[in-house]
Amino acid sequence: MSWFILVIAGLLETGWAIGLKYTEGFTRLWPSVWTIAAMIVSFWLLAFAMKTLPVGTAYGVWVGIGAVGTVILGIALFHEPVNPARLISVGLIILGIIGLKLSSAH
Repeated sequence: MSWFILVIAGLLETGWAIGLKYTEGFTRLWPSVWTIAAMIVSFWLLAFAMKTLPVGTAYGVWVGIGAVGTVILGIALFHEPVNPARLISVGLIILGIIGLKLSSAH
């Protein structure tokens, strides 16, 4: 169950990272409200997952999911560049997430 919660926390991290773009420096009310709410829930779920998962593993996976999701949504929503170096880098992050999961005792 902790892994499922951690994945949800990572997806919410992606949500709030993308949400920051829409807040326009926290000058837009509703995007700011949703972004802050996603931050709070994401941190809370991360903390909950850390009750049973090692801190380094949980944090690394959370950041990795957030980074990969943010890059993918940046490409899809904001037409950020797609090139081999970026794709290889995202692939390496995914391999790191998998490695942390496989090397965890939980």
